Amino acid sequence: MAKDQLQVLNALDVAKTQWYHFTAIVIAGMGFFTDAYDLFCISLVTKLLGRIYYHHAGDAKPGTLPPNVSAAVNGVAFCGTLAGQLFFGWLGDKMGRKKVYGMTLMLMVICSIASGLSFGKTANGVIATLCFFRFWLGFGIGGDYPLSATIMSEYANKKTRGAFIAAVFAMQGFGILAGGIVAIIVSASFKEKFWAPAYQFNPVKSTVPEADYVWRIILMFGAVPAALTYYWRMKMPETARYTALVARNAKQAAADMSKVLQVELDAEQEKVEKLAAEEGNTFGLFSKKFLRRHGLHLLGTTTTWFLLDIAFYSQNLFQKDIFSAIGWIPDAKTMNAIEEVYRIARAQTLIALCSTVPGYWFTVALIDKIGRFAIQLMGFFFMTVFMFALAIPYKHWTHKDNRIGFVIMYSLTFFFANFGPNATTFVVPAEIFPARLRSTCHGISAAAGKAGAIVGAFGFLYAAQNQDPTKTDKGYPPGIGVRNALIVLGCVNFLGLLFTFLVPESKGKSLEEMSQENEEDGSTETGREMRAAPV
Repeated sequence: MAKDQLQVLNALDVAKTQWYHFTAIVIAGMGFFTDAYDLFCISLVTKLLGRIYYHHAGDAKPGTLPPNVSAAVNGVAFCGTLAGQLFFGWLGDKMGRKKVYGMTLMLMVICSIASGLSFGKTANGVIATLCFFRFWLGFGIGGDYPLSATIMSEYANKKTRGAFIAAVFAMQGFGILAGGIVAIIVSASFKEKFWAPAYQFNPVKSTVPEADYVWRIILMFGAVPAALTYYWRMKMPETARYTALVARNAKQAAADMSKVLQVELDAEQEKVEKLAAEEGNTFGLFSKKFLRRHGLHLLGTTTTWFLLDIAFYSQNLFQKDIFSAIGWIPDAKTMNAIEEVYRIARAQTLIALCSTVPGYWFTVALIDKIGRFAIQLMGFFFMTVFMFALAIPYKHWTHKDNRIGFVIMYSLTFFFANFGPNATTFVVPAEIFPARLRSTCHGISAAAGKAGAIVGAFGFLYAAQNQDPTKTDKGYPPGIGVRNALIVLGCVNFLGLLFTFLVPESKGKSLEEMSQENEEDGSTETGREMRAAPV
């Protein structure tokens, strides 16, 4: 049986959309803009790093990063992100969302700049320094996932909460787009200023000394948007749900939200103390009560995010290899080093513009109308369909006349990832767990996702290699080929569809309804009842 809601929390739940909602979206969203920029921009410059630091005289092909080095450069930020999601997620529930929020942002700013200043007397020295700073950059980025989602969910009203959290996550699309645009501008400027022949005509002069600045500038630019929002993050008050339900300071919660909502609110300290004393509001993460109430939900949020990110990151990080396979990016030896960066960036920008960004905003527009469950189920279904449609007739798509069709199908896969599980797996964990465990559980779910990203990123490096040993990238053993790799990813997406049935629907319900914090002890809802969308 439901108890009376605290006045301050009810005021947030029923508040009309106001200016502070949009301010919160921008402040939290710029962190995600930076996260996406920093995580994905490395894929734009790995080919350039190979040419600069791993060129061998007399080779018919330009230098490339050795397999272990490439795996480290691409994957180390994910390892840092996974650690950061767990650590800062836990810390956000212990210290408060606001206190930890500033730490993650400063770490991102410092490490973005430091990544571009990577130094060393040898190639391995430069790469080792780069990997060190990108690990700590990832650590800061990891903290942004649970904190941004939790802050936005606790500030939002229940009618449009899904759209607000999804809008924060949608800034990721703009971050990916910005990465491509910055790389295009930087590479085009250097290409214009410092002419160089193609590798096949002059291997040494095809990589001008100034090319070393290109990748550094691209990586360092990630610090700019993060630094611009630091002041505004520090001005945000702590969320009322943390202050009232976790810190148990009703007076401060009412005072903070009175300023935000511009209404008078009662402190209700007695009610807060009574809520805090309830047995149902004291159990921990590793308790039987948590397992009974939220065990399946946590299993659902972790598995779906894990499976989604295997597919999503293996595509996103290595889409340049797919473009090369179908001829969208010319053979490396026919270009100079900076031209190759330009071509890769242009391809990624086109995909982001045509499919990635629109997909996010379709989710924002419809998530509070058709619900999280329906969007996630639909997204996994169409990702499965399009992945198999790409894989089974793969030879058909590699013919020159069919390349545009391949790009359209590939774009649709991305569209339904973002108008689907890539957004919903971020939204739902911020809505269904108790306030005192919300940030921790979101961090665990997000960390499972990053584990999937590591599997996708590392695995795809090897899996997508040609089965013919003479046609593999330098230093790589034969793999299963792009076609078979796409089939595997299709199966992964189908598993994601099945595990979606463990995730409850939270559309139109308050956070306390979903977490059952306003239920009398002994009163619980079944998963079926929780999934039912409100009328």
